[in-house]
Amino acid sequence: MLTAIIDYESGNLHSAHKAFERMAREQDAGDVTVTADAEVVASADRIVLPGDGAFPACMEALKGKSGLYDAMVEAVEVKGRPFLGICVGMQLMASLGREYRETPGLGWIAGEVTKIEPSDPTLKVPHMGWNDLVIDTPHAVFEGIKTGDHAYFVHSYHMAVTTPTQRLAHVDYAGDVTAIIGRDTMLGMQFHPEKSQATGLRLIANFLKWAP
Repeated sequence: MLTAIIDYESGNLHSAHKAFERMAREQDAGDVTVTADAEVVASADRIVLPGDGAFPACMEALKGKSGLYDAMVEAVEVKGRPFLGICVGMQLMASLGREYRETPGLGWIAGEVTKIEPSDPTLKVPHMGWNDLVIDTPHAVFEGIKTGDHAYFVHSYHMAVTTPTQRLAHVDYAGDVTAIIGRDTMLGMQFHPEKSQATGLRLIANFLKWAP
């Protein structure tokens, strides 16, 4: 089994690669590779899309890599390969992003990505640091995970999900902030599981053994 972490020059992939490699070894879940090769993505058994930066720039970068965007879309939409979006990689799953300008997303999860606006003006944006997950919708990815477990966030925008059952978890940052989304073979995590210590590693392990 091969897990492909897509490299479209949007963020440092070293820590994600190491975390996924470690959990793949522990779960006997095959190999993990970081790749910008469309053919590798097309043949992969699982796909991970990380992302750091602004929504429009990340979408442009992904589409700018020769064949990469189309290979990813076909693998997920047609072949039903398990998919995990991380941070902006999760946001790109939305219908629309409103960061700087309106930008169409992948449309895999109905909703819009908008700026975080805490009701408490003393809370800063970007939302940076540890928060307690609140599980909203049961899912196999939560095996060994419970409400109150911590995850590490760094972001200024978040997704408002149209269908409540597709929001799997949220955190409270003077208002609800979507933390995990999912449907069918698709998952997204707004936080960085590779930086979220035991909770993040468990979520990665659960994704690697998930059989939707």
